[in-house]
Amino acid sequence: MIWKVEFDDRARRELRKLDVGVQGRILNYLRKRIGTDQDPRRYGEALKGEFAGLWKYRVGAYRIIAEIQDDTITVLVVRIGHRREIYR
Repeated sequence: MIWKVEFDDRARRELRKLDVGVQGRILNYLRKRIGTDQDPRRYGEALKGEFAGLWKYRVGAYRIIAEIQDDTITVLVVRIGHRREIYR
């Protein structure tokens, strides 16, 4: 089963602000690891507190916050940023 990876408008803007090399690493991670796996939860970690229901993926010092939608087989990326700023 191939999962579709989509970007929220905010996540798309945050991705564009990053260095081109970092953008490539993040997109490659999403394309090769999350998009092609049977279960995208295998690589992530469930978040708690105000972010409950969302999942975190680590790509170096950057974090991808996503919502996993099982009914449409979609991983919706809602935030992308450096680990020191992403949870603010």
